[in-house]
Amino acid sequence: MLSAIAIDDEPMALEVIKSHASKVPFLNLENSFTNAIKALEYLREQPVNLIFLDIKMPDISGMELATLISKETMVIFTTAYSEHAVKSFELDAVDYLLKPFNLGRFLKSCQKAQDLYELKNGSASNLGSVFIKTGFEQVKVKFEELVFCEANGNYVNFQLGERKILSRMTLAETEKLLPSYFVKTHRSFLVNIQKIDKVEKHQVGLQGKTAPVSVTYYDELMSKLSR
Repeated sequence: MLSAIAIDDEPMALEVIKSHASKVPFLNLENSFTNAIKALEYLREQPVNLIFLDIKMPDISGMELATLISKETMVIFTTAYSEHAVKSFELDAVDYLLKPFNLGRFLKSCQKAQDLYELKNGSASNLGSVFIKTGFEQVKVKFEELVFCEANGNYVNFQLGERKILSRMTLAETEKLLPSYFVKTHRSFLVNIQKIDKVEKHQVGLQGKTAPVSVTYYDELMSKLSR
């Protein structure tokens, strides 16, 4: 179950979140605050998995507060102002709820947070998929559809058949998200060995596409394929 708090300087807005949260079976709203500073003090003593965070507040904005909390804490921004959407996703927010939001929209945000929480806690391989951030969205990638991942500077390309998803992350971070049947063939490539249909000296064939194989990773690749 996700532990959460809500921070909003408007008491009525907090009541809406409390009402919606009581209907989400995997969410435990532990506390709520109209004072952002008091909320920050609470978080230092009692960290939670998720924060519902208003953006425009006195003393300190939600955007500023988001930079002060642990990176492990997920944030869903709640606001009446749509112009903050881009900045919120730059801060890796799980979602951006535009007031007034109904229970269905609230539940969708909570489900995103739950999926990401399960991912962070090592259950991605059991889920059979992973959420990948691309642009301002979180996109579900099914492992069975993923052919390979290619590092490109500060980004990784996820190749799914003829479709590609580009995400700002490292290949090392990507490797932690994927099941053990994704292996490195090159410093810039992670491939799904279940998709390999041909192995050559310096490359592998994967459903009409190719990925390079370097000497460093060749033996490990062959060992995996022989199991």
